[in-house]
Amino acid sequence: MATSALPVTIGAALRRWREHRSLSQLALANRAAVSTRHLSFVENGRSRPTSKMILRLAEVLEVPMGEQNHLLLAGGFAPLHPAHSIDDPELSAVMSGVRSLIDAHAPYPALLLDDSWDIIDANHAIDALLAGCDPLLLEPPINVIRLALHPLGLSARIRNLGQWRAHLIHQLRQRIRSTGGDHKLEALLAEVEGYPNRGEPAGEPQGPVVLLELDSDGGPLRFFSVASRIVGPADVTVDSLHLETFLPADASTRASLSGGSDPSV
Repeated sequence: MATSALPVTIGAALRRWREHRSLSQLALANRAAVSTRHLSFVENGRSRPTSKMILRLAEVLEVPMGEQNHLLLAGGFAPLHPAHSIDDPELSAVMSGVRSLIDAHAPYPALLLDDSWDIIDANHAIDALLAGCDPLLLEPPINVIRLALHPLGLSARIRNLGQWRAHLIHQLRQRIRSTGGDHKLEALLAEVEGYPNRGEPAGEPQGPVVLLELDSDGGPLRFFSVASRIVGPADVTVDSLHLETFLPADASTRASLSGGSDPSV
């Protein structure tokens, strides 16, 4: 019984990913260049897939790197992708380079986030966004979605809360879909959807991007954000990181953060 249970486990896992991506067996088989019959046998446990087959199906299903390791383990194979800790010497060059980018982005805010939107690192300019937040929300790990939408966080200062709330929740739902239903992200979604939003409708963006508009002691601040990832990651931890940089959306915000002068001039 032990030898037959393993293929059923990997088969069920692959079927779950296929259904999560809303693909029929025929569609997946065509995209992966395998027979529908063989795929059916894999999913129902009658055939044990090779590691090469698992990775081929995972690529078509856009399974994240860390989840590919889980599929390989379920199929009885060793994980393919390494997963070092943030402080591991193997990642020192990468982390040093990313931290240099974060610092160079000052005087504008920049953060390094993981796939759960927990802050890994940030520059000092982030203080402009965190003013007035409850200290408990600033205890590590700091989750930026929770911090933004919690009634004791940024939400009291966000001028377009309905719009920004809808933007963040949309991003969160997209991440849940891409990860195949990450339980931590699902719990975060349920939490933030329960926060009050002052009854404001989401509204339509008033420009090409969704802006974050904040009240501050020096007047309104308006930002747009840019998210970027490292190209061609070969490590699960690196694959989970993304850089979130905030740029001023108007001259007054630029001047406020640069001490009254425009650094671009």
